[in-house]
Amino acid sequence: MEEDDVTIREQNFHSQVREYIICFLMFAVLYIVSYCIITRYKRKSDDHEDEDAVVNRISLYLCTFTLAVSGGAVFLLPFSIISNEILLSFPRNYYIQWLNGSLIHGLWNLVSLFSNLCLFILMPFAFFFLESEGFAGSKKGIKARILETFVMLFLLALLILGIVWVASALIDNDAASKESLYDLWEFYLPYLYSCISLMGGLLLLMCTPVGLSRMFTVMGQLLVKPTILEDLDEQIYCIHLQEEALQRRLNGSSSNIYFRGGFSHHLNKELDNIRNQRNKLERRKKASGWEKNLLYPIVMLILLAGTTISVIMVALNILYLLVDETAMPKGSTDRSIGNTSLSTFGVAQAVLEIILMFYLMVSSVVGFYSLRVFEGLIPRKDDTTMTTIIGCCVSILVLSSALPVMSRTLGITRFDLLGDFGRFNWLGNFYIVLSYNLLFAVVTTLCLVRKFTSAVREELLKALGLDKLQLSNSPTDPESGKLSANGHQKTL
Repeated sequence: MEEDDVTIREQNFHSQVREYIICFLMFAVLYIVSYCIITRYKRKSDDHEDEDAVVNRISLYLCTFTLAVSGGAVFLLPFSIISNEILLSFPRNYYIQWLNGSLIHGLWNLVSLFSNLCLFILMPFAFFFLESEGFAGSKKGIKARILETFVMLFLLALLILGIVWVASALIDNDAASKESLYDLWEFYLPYLYSCISLMGGLLLLMCTPVGLSRMFTVMGQLLVKPTILEDLDEQIYCIHLQEEALQRRLNGSSSNIYFRGGFSHHLNKELDNIRNQRNKLERRKKASGWEKNLLYPIVMLILLAGTTISVIMVALNILYLLVDETAMPKGSTDRSIGNTSLSTFGVAQAVLEIILMFYLMVSSVVGFYSLRVFEGLIPRKDDTTMTTIIGCCVSILVLSSALPVMSRTLGITRFDLLGDFGRFNWLGNFYIVLSYNLLFAVVTTLCLVRKFTSAVREELLKALGLDKLQLSNSPTDPESGKLSANGHQKTL
């Protein structure tokens, strides 16, 4: 018996070590990718090693950690679904014995823990540390900035805990809830993270429909559209005339007092826009036939099919919610995995669910940056400040952490939420879940209808040649306020 106990303890020990190694390797890959992404957009600074450089480097490492956790949250549910299907297909394969329920549950718990850590500690620390200068009268340096940062974090924690305490006391007025008000670890943090997840779910609900319709525009800008009833040579010629006219006005601006100052900058900006239009037209002209006539329609059809399937699955989930209680999203404490398939059509449906999850995540990010409220957070290559990077990392973390919850709430997958992701209070509210599904289906449909009706209108204008009247908004002349047809300045 003692030998059997030792053997079991050794197996458990080796299993734990194996899980730690796998988790570390996964996170290391995500961290390296996140570091490459952030350094691609971060504003380049000089090589001088000073106090600000050290602070920026620490904030960079914290942002990289946060973005890696966001990537882990995105891959969490797809990895769990594909692991379940692999274990069902190869239940006794020796080479996949490391893929078990303990590893999957451990990943869910680690992502939940690190999401809380980044959202409530690391990112506020990075922001306050970046903005700190030390208290007045104290000796300047890294220690003074760290002290100020911890004081600000302490005050922020008191403020947030006070708000949560008051809100929970107002919502739950029974005796058990009053006793739990003094339990920090078991009540405050799960309740606070539940509120953050609800906010993330609402943010996804706002961004995803916008992103689904915006994806067609984004892919249209990346790919070359088919040339239908368009004369590209004529458009290039018109653009070339406008570019020459603006260039002549810029060359003569030094001798004209009306073109000095901000108006000259406006002309330069307008010239850059016209050159970009010319480059796009030349790229369309040089594109091959298969790229214009085959690749673009296929990509558009794929986007349309993905969006349509998502709306249909949400509509079916609404029907399931009305007739079946098991359609409600819920958490699972069962540590076993690979016993039953949660997809009706097996591996094919599981792959489709994973593709839709990634598609919804990309669409939500595109929709997030398309909203005017968050336009200031759009990263620019080699010209993004650390404050903007912190804002981007927090936003992506909130979106990615809510992705598994949204996927299960909308019925994209039937895989139950594991760990702390299944303990959110609002998941058990039937009216919240039903309203969430209805809003997603209705708003997505309206966005797509509006998108395609406007696209058809634009194509009709191009076919009729009316769009040439609005090729570019000509700059306003300070004297007459107008430009002639060929771009020359009118005289009084």
